[in-house]
Amino acid sequence: MAEPPIEKQKGIRHLFAAGGYSWQGFLRLLKEEAFRHELIGFGIGLGIFALVGASGLEFMIFVILMFALFAAEALNTAVEEIIDRVSPERSVEGKHAKDLGSFATFCLICCNVIYAVYVVFF
Repeated sequence: MAEPPIEKQKGIRHLFAAGGYSWQGFLRLLKEEAFRHELIGFGIGLGIFALVGASGLEFMIFVILMFALFAAEALNTAVEEIIDRVSPERSVEGKHAKDLGSFATFCLICCNVIYAVYVVFF
């Protein structure tokens, strides 16, 4: 028997519900090894920025770039989950969807690395 649809919350309850959904997404994402590696990179990056005396603005830009990376990783994981649910058999289209999500994440990793190298060495 199918589960009943989730009732939409309104007002302040909507904010709490949205926060709960986001927390659940974070917990799900923690199961992804790539995300755990990105969290480790975030911590290492913050430590290196502190060691080299990065400015507040440089820290803020790094944090924003990392949150963009986390968002891309979450969306990539969502695409993979949907593909695996809708099309469990291997397909060219499913592979392309997964590869595109991976490329988006890779682009943001490159952005973070380029920015970190700039802050640390220039």
